[in-house]
Amino acid sequence: MMIRIKKRRKAAKDIAPDEIFIDSHNLPEFDTQQFEGRLERPISRLTLSVIVAFFVLVLMTFGAKVWALQIKDGDMYRDRSENNRLRHTPIFAARGVIYDRNGIELAWNAPSDDPDIALRKYKGDPGLTHVVGYVQYPSKDSAGFYYREDFEGADGVEKYYNSNLQGANGIKLVEVDAHGRVQSHNTMQPPKEGANLNLSIDSRIQSEMYRAIQHIAQQVGFSGGAGVMMDVTNGEIIAMTSYPEYDSEVMSAKTDTAKVKSYLTSTDKPFLDRAVDGLYTPGSIVKPYMALAALNEKIIPASQKILSTGSIAVQNQYYPDLQTIFKDWKAHGYVDMRQAIAVSSDVYFYEIGGGYKDLKGLGIARIEKYMKQFGFGEKIENSFFSGAVGTVPNPEWKKVHFDGEAWNLGNTYHTSIGQYGFQTSPIQIVQALASIVNDGLLRNPSIIKGEPGTVVRQIDIPADYFTVIKEGMRLGVMQGTGISLNVPYVEVASKSGTAELGASKDKVNSWMTGYFPYKTPRYAFAILMEKGSVHNLIGAGAAMREVLDWMNVNTPEYFK
Repeated sequence: MMIRIKKRRKAAKDIAPDEIFIDSHNLPEFDTQQFEGRLERPISRLTLSVIVAFFVLVLMTFGAKVWALQIKDGDMYRDRSENNRLRHTPIFAARGVIYDRNGIELAWNAPSDDPDIALRKYKGDPGLTHVVGYVQYPSKDSAGFYYREDFEGADGVEKYYNSNLQGANGIKLVEVDAHGRVQSHNTMQPPKEGANLNLSIDSRIQSEMYRAIQHIAQQVGFSGGAGVMMDVTNGEIIAMTSYPEYDSEVMSAKTDTAKVKSYLTSTDKPFLDRAVDGLYTPGSIVKPYMALAALNEKIIPASQKILSTGSIAVQNQYYPDLQTIFKDWKAHGYVDMRQAIAVSSDVYFYEIGGGYKDLKGLGIARIEKYMKQFGFGEKIENSFFSGAVGTVPNPEWKKVHFDGEAWNLGNTYHTSIGQYGFQTSPIQIVQALASIVNDGLLRNPSIIKGEPGTVVRQIDIPADYFTVIKEGMRLGVMQGTGISLNVPYVEVASKSGTAELGASKDKVNSWMTGYFPYKTPRYAFAILMEKGSVHNLIGAGAAMREVLDWMNVNTPEYFK
């Protein structure tokens, strides 16, 4: 049997010698002369097909994407592109710092959670709010850009000196993407810091004056109060406070909405600056000005005495057979001008104001004339203090407010003792009182240290007459209605006042005005306690006594 041996098939195609070549991968050690080296096959058709298919797929994917971008979603991306913006945004200037006369910070800037903006901080001591005020912050829209680009002073010094304090904002160019995200920013104009302000007030005295007013108000039931102290040599305000008050930081931030709402709805009127904008019946504190008018018009010499038995009676103009009685608060006996000021005799001032028997009084026309010379019923010529003007009543005023009624003698009597329609503010009282101390020089008040108040006028009354008034006010402290201020550490001259309110006269305003030191006057003051019970035996005098006692311990330099 023959066995057929089948030849094994060759595993690979024979390679022709001319297909052998040397390529870049051949190593140097190969003998190229003997055609030594690696063999490289040509690319197969299958591989080539895969490569071509891959590139076709890439082109199709790219085409689909281009179609989606340009046609399907073209409008959306076009809108997004158009929302890309370059915006001018502010670089907020650092607001000026507010200091008191001793360099104590009353308002300053502090870092906040927002890197673009600083917080306005305020000294937390009581009694400073109405002078310092507060600010309103810049405001952002929903996209985070500012539509109100400035700090705006809303009250007090922050408001009236806003242009000084705010400086000038800088500008930066901000690039944002379609989603509002900041991509870059560049400073175009740097900010200019605001100017600092040094106020004339001594914050220590001001806070203590507030505490004293608050203490007396809460103790005996006054609804509010105010206090002012002025340097009579230059018009600088040393203290000016109003009770009650609001919180400056709460009003600036407005994050405590409940507190803000309570301020806005409170019947206590915490936003009312009673020292400047409050109008009150003055009562007997106008008597020194009445006395000066009577001396200057030769109505009565200072030494002539008038008998006060506790009242005067005059014929009733409507019922001639009857008499109208005008009461004094007590019987004083015979008093001259100095004594009348000291004990606050109503009868004395009824007679020199409206006349009585053989004594011809000033009359309402001359009363109004002199009161306006001292600043009553006139606007103070300083924007910071130009609040409520007040009223000196006269026949025209009565016609307007009382349905055309004619003026009568009783109206003159009541005006002569600071009643009836007489209205004034604590700042007006201090300004007028300073003119008595300065022998008729009426000067505007100032709230900035080193900036004296401008002179309004020199009142044409002899200096000797002013001396009479000053002596009467000193006598009032030694043995009259101002005796609560008879302290051992400084000589004070003062005039008190109690003004009855309303038809029932069950409420009163309590006043204490005066100056110190008596022999070398430097500071005039006024304290008002608003709307308390007529039965109160404690009032403005007690509050001022607390202030003086505190100053004697803590700021005795003011008494030298």
